[in-house]
Amino acid sequence: MSGDEAFRRREPDHPDVPPQALLSPVPGPVLHRRRRRSSAAFTVVVAALLLLGACVMALVLVRSGAPGALGVGVVLAALPVGPVLATYLWLDRYEPEPVGLLVLAFAWGAVAATAIAAVLEAADRTALGTALTWSAVAVAPVVEEAGKGLFIFLLLWFRRREIDGVLDGIVYAGLVGVGFAFTENILYLAGAYMGGHHFGPGGLGAASGLFVVRGIFSPFAHPLFTSATGIGVGYAVVTRRRFWRVAAPVLGYLVAVCAHGLWNASVFLGGGHTFVLTYVCAMVPAFLLFVGFAVWARRREGRMLTRALTDCASRGLLGPDEVPWLVRLPARRVARSFARHNGGSRAARAMAEYQQQAVELGFLHDRYLRGTAPEDFVERGSAMVRRLAALRPYVLFPRPAGLRWGGAS
Repeated sequence: MSGDEAFRRREPDHPDVPPQALLSPVPGPVLHRRRRRSSAAFTVVVAALLLLGACVMALVLVRSGAPGALGVGVVLAALPVGPVLATYLWLDRYEPEPVGLLVLAFAWGAVAATAIAAVLEAADRTALGTALTWSAVAVAPVVEEAGKGLFIFLLLWFRRREIDGVLDGIVYAGLVGVGFAFTENILYLAGAYMGGHHFGPGGLGAASGLFVVRGIFSPFAHPLFTSATGIGVGYAVVTRRRFWRVAAPVLGYLVAVCAHGLWNASVFLGGGHTFVLTYVCAMVPAFLLFVGFAVWARRREGRMLTRALTDCASRGLLGPDEVPWLVRLPARRVARSFARHNGGSRAARAMAEYQQQAVELGFLHDRYLRGTAPEDFVERGSAMVRRLAALRPYVLFPRPAGLRWGGAS
């Protein structure tokens, strides 16, 4: 059975996806041209804004005139980056996003978003004369979350197929937030080291004290705020309701702005006691709630993939006994180890690609089952099925498949 025939074998379960959407798909060349144009537009826009942002941030750093202080800022700011990045990448283990896009997300936060925020905040203080404190509380959350969220919206507009759901939105938003926090921490920590009106006498003690606040107690602040925007964008991709396709990203952005504003207000308006109270009563519970939601979403992806790939198996797209080795993360590791032990490095690579291709098929097929299949569903799904068929003779699965299906660990 060909990939196209298998995908057309059953009509969609939801009336929102008409049968003719699968029986008469948009011609492949048309879709290819659309994707190429969208990808080119995304590349041009992101590259241009990254270049402009790099110029702005280079000017900001040069004008600081303190290379020693910047060195201290870079070293201290880099310390929390690894653990925070690892946390977000841990969420992305079922279907890892393209490394290039993840790097772009981090670079966008570190360069483009910070430059956008710096220019707009400086323009506000110059044109409107907003005091620094009120700018931090009322203006910074709006422009900074807009600058960070713009990358997620660009993905939604030009590279929508890269976002499969809420978890992808969280991962991209989190990496943007990590990049933004990295650059912002460099500037704040360097300023603390140099000292001045806002930082006191300066020196390594002042920089270390600020690092404790920003790098140890609140390294997740910026990623957490922007993750609200990512959740909204991710939900917009998978929902069947047109209202939420527009409202969810907007609502996510507004939540990010409000959370960011509350956090800044506790720092700039309330003094130390208000900051500690906000941290204990708001930031910590919000962080724990976010962690719980992210873990739940990750486990939900495991259950979703089990359902989708089991349905694919019932259509003859893959073997039913393969599903446990494709879904549950410990089983996937066991399968790759088994392939390497019995077939060498080539078998291990074939297994890894087979697993990844099947997972991508599962995400796509789930959207079909829920009635939110993209217009190029047949073309993409057929290509995945053909690739799975080409890889299957080189894939060695353990027997028997004794691990429990579904879920994550």
